[in-house]
Amino acid sequence: MTSAADLLRDAFERIHDRLPPTIIGLTADELLWRVDGDANSIGWLVWHLTRVQDDHMATIGDLPQAWEQWADRFDLPYERSSIGYGQSSGEVGTFDIADPALLTGYHDDVHALSLRVLEDLTDADLDRVVDESWDPPVTVAVRLVSVASEIAQHTGQAAYLRGLLDRRR
Repeated sequence: MTSAADLLRDAFERIHDRLPPTIIGLTADELLWRVDGDANSIGWLVWHLTRVQDDHMATIGDLPQAWEQWADRFDLPYERSSIGYGQSSGEVGTFDIADPALLTGYHDDVHALSLRVLEDLTDADLDRVVDESWDPPVTVAVRLVSVASEIAQHTGQAAYLRGLLDRRR
């Protein structure tokens, strides 16, 4: 029988493999392009999905976030702990990171952190509560499915925007 950790590892690997082709080769303007004033850019989506994954996986594994080693390089105008959740269109518009290598480098480190967390995960861990601020409280299992869903959706959104940009060329 395949373990839950094996299934999640496969899901995270697939997303990790699809992310770089979505942003490599884009110009700075293309990484920051927004369909309209309320839309997210490819760069912001990649940063956000990586921040969510980093924050949530580090919490599950009781490990420091990879962001601690990357935040100064990004030098964003957000609170250091921000993961992008609930940001306004104006806040999204201040995202100015237009370096694919910076985004993929951070994502690579978060992916490695995620695999480390999954390596130590047992099926018994899945029922452990990691966030009591929700009703019902969020367990490791719920959080892991949430992370996989969130990052898959945002990777797809970024790939869709890349497709729009490619059609414009």
